[in-house]
Amino acid sequence: MLYVKAPAKINLTLDVLYKRPDNYHEVEMIMTTVDLSDRIGLESRADGLIKIISTNGFIPDDSRNLAYQAAQLIKDTCGVAHGVTISIEKEIPVAAGLAGGSSDAAATLKGLNELWELGLSIDTLAELGAKIGSDVSFCIYGGTALATGRGEVIQKLPAPPTCWVVLAKPKIGVSTAQVYGGLNIEEIEHPNTKMMIQAIETNDYDLMCNSVGNVLESVTFKLHPEVVMIKEQMKRFGADAVLMSGSGPTVFALVDNESRLGRIYNGLRGFCDEVFAVRLLGERNSLA
Repeated sequence: MLYVKAPAKINLTLDVLYKRPDNYHEVEMIMTTVDLSDRIGLESRADGLIKIISTNGFIPDDSRNLAYQAAQLIKDTCGVAHGVTISIEKEIPVAAGLAGGSSDAAATLKGLNELWELGLSIDTLAELGAKIGSDVSFCIYGGTALATGRGEVIQKLPAPPTCWVVLAKPKIGVSTAQVYGGLNIEEIEHPNTKMMIQAIETNDYDLMCNSVGNVLESVTFKLHPEVVMIKEQMKRFGADAVLMSGSGPTVFALVDNESRLGRIYNGLRGFCDEVFAVRLLGERNSLA
């Protein structure tokens, strides 16, 4: 059995520039990984089948699962006769805006490349990942990056300033398609992506906190007022910056002071079942 970590991501910025002819949205976003991970176990099998075993009853165990799709894609691409049993130990909340499913798929691609000794480069794996979902390419590389296109064009950035991250997910799921569908591009207030890149490159924590922005917040906030309440609570408890990740509903707080971290974390436990205090990872993956 080969085990691979599949870390969650947060969006420090998320901007939508326009709707493309292929019906996807052209995005510009800065993503970074955090120290909250699923654990993917991979065991080769002789019968050619792909089997999913998960600790979480809410994720599909068939071809709807992105890890299943990743295994099928790498089998088809490389002509592999073996099958695989994929065990998914979930820590990342489901349908949370944290790329849990995409990260599981990325970990499966990287793990099977090693398990089956396929010798694919990390760039080739990222190209394969783009066929599965918009966030999978980023999750192959990990670390911190500017993602453009529909999210699959990845430009590496340095690790951001170190700090704590408190993640809080309310008991709701959010439809990414519904959120993007409700976005009025003419009315959105665009985050300053260049300023965020400057903050990361100069290791300026205050500038990073002042540069966070996510254009999808306005849509998700209208659909789910409880997300607004979490954001307001985090601010009240003393977070340095607060933002919704992806299309939500998870909200994260950045904080560099450990005593305030405890206050935010404990304060949110009364509102949400799923609250995590983690560090930014920020460093890019190797293939190993």
